[in-house]
Amino acid sequence: MSDLGTTVPFVTDDQSKPVIPPPPFSGAEHTVPTRPISLDPQELGFTRRKPIGWLAPLLLLSTGLRALLAILFGAYMDKRELQNALDDDHFDHSRTADGEIWLDYVADLGDGFDATYSIAWLLAQPSLTVDGTTLPRGRLLLMGGDQVYPLASGDGYESRMKGPYRAALPEAPAGEPRPTLFALPGNHDWYDGLTAFLRLFARRKDGHIGGWRTEQQRSYFAVKLPNNWWLFAVDEQFGAYIDDPQLLYFEKAARQIGPDDRIILMTPSPTWVKAKDDPEIYDSVDYFIRTILAPTQAQIRVLVSGDLHHYARYTSEERELITCGGGGAYLLGTQNLPDTLTVPPRETLTRSRSLSREYQLAARFPDAPTSRKLGWGVFHRVPRRNTGFATMLGIIHTLTMLPMAGAARQGGSIQRLFSIPLLLMLTLILLGTILFARPPGAASAKHARHWILGVSHGLAQIALAAGGTWVWLRLPFQEWAWPGPFVVAAILYGPVIAVLATQLVALYLLVAGFFDVNVNELFAGQGIEHAKSFLRLHIAADGTLTIHPIGVDRICHRWSADPDGEPHTPWLRPEEPLTPHRIEPPIIITDLPVPRF
Repeated sequence: MSDLGTTVPFVTDDQSKPVIPPPPFSGAEHTVPTRPISLDPQELGFTRRKPIGWLAPLLLLSTGLRALLAILFGAYMDKRELQNALDDDHFDHSRTADGEIWLDYVADLGDGFDATYSIAWLLAQPSLTVDGTTLPRGRLLLMGGDQVYPLASGDGYESRMKGPYRAALPEAPAGEPRPTLFALPGNHDWYDGLTAFLRLFARRKDGHIGGWRTEQQRSYFAVKLPNNWWLFAVDEQFGAYIDDPQLLYFEKAARQIGPDDRIILMTPSPTWVKAKDDPEIYDSVDYFIRTILAPTQAQIRVLVSGDLHHYARYTSEERELITCGGGGAYLLGTQNLPDTLTVPPRETLTRSRSLSREYQLAARFPDAPTSRKLGWGVFHRVPRRNTGFATMLGIIHTLTMLPMAGAARQGGSIQRLFSIPLLLMLTLILLGTILFARPPGAASAKHARHWILGVSHGLAQIALAAGGTWVWLRLPFQEWAWPGPFVVAAILYGPVIAVLATQLVALYLLVAGFFDVNVNELFAGQGIEHAKSFLRLHIAADGTLTIHPIGVDRICHRWSADPDGEPHTPWLRPEEPLTPHRIEPPIIITDLPVPRF
């Protein structure tokens, strides 16, 4: 289904869909989009996807291989060098009628439809009333990374990001400027070397996603905002480095910046948080600040990122470090966040790093007690949301029990007990649990705990297999003629042991989470869709920046078509309340007495 009901005489994209030109947009010379009358994919033009089951065996294998290939061969797939031939101008959004501007920030959005569209629906509203305060829709929509999960592709973007956002804001309201969308790629956008990302967000000046137009020509961008504010969005390839064409692009933009300016810096990942475990991961951001921004003597007041699927803010006198990755992907708990960060970390080997400063944890959503409580849901959510993972465990345990039972029946020497098939299965279990614990390098302070927990988990699974074998040997089925025992094992033993093995994995994840190991898997396996967040920012005429962190405790799961709505109103309306609230009081940022870096 195309964006418009009939063809209009403008350039089309590679899917031959008509493109609405940039503002001014009066609506008089354009046809009205065909509004869906139902939730049928043929009506919507996309498929409403379910949340991703992150522990699905094939997904784990596919994502792991793609991530490995991207890391090993990312330099060969890196298309950022090729972007040097594209337009290198910054974008000027500093001229507004009232001298003010509203901006929205959202990240980690391209997962299940219900969560993604719940946030898109809120972002598309002309205004939101949050705790009694009216907050207008942003003139700019900033997407902070991971616009699609689990892997970047044209179909994935269409169903998990573009379709839902087009349905939320089909077109700009008549007589109003069309809002602009800028997107920064995250690691999931990078898995195909940015091919699909660039096709969607950076192909031409008159591109659009529903009512939002796209302007950017590259995977990174600089935007001039009103009242001496600038936005810089830096594209790091998995946190590895910043390419020379990108540095040249930002050097050119930085020539327009002076000591009176203030900067918001967008990054794909909150490396200031991750640096507590990997001190060198912040180096590229620090290098960018030292070499591109510091010479301007401007004030860098805000660093903002997604990637971690929660809200957290660290603060100091000079700067705010904000993580806001609540745009639609599974919730990640905040219970393991440190109370204090040192940025840049003193452990980094970079000799010319910036001066290290202390940042205090000021707010998080959900809070630590709620996050710990949600962690206990692993016992019922992991089996329910990851049936393929449970099936895989059942197969592994069944294939372990059969040779273990055969060896036990033979009796005799200890050598007979450890047959080749049994040794292979025991090695597979132990190796799998160690890899699942994701041990870091030997230099990491957490190296030992990952190994200890991984080996302990493997031994626990082996003990469960031994216990299952003991029970099996006391049942009459094992005396039946072949293939009777195998059939009964597959039909009866496999499902039962799958449930027990999955509960053991859930117990491991809960225990490991207390030691800050496999915390991501603890929550990814549960696939919690609620507790979403985004930012609404306001630059006032006097230059004051106010950041409104907005949370949504519960998303909507029931939608109905709105075929009689205005052309710019959402195609689907919620049948359950979507109630935004303040995560914390507004963050008000004014000038510092002296610029600092």
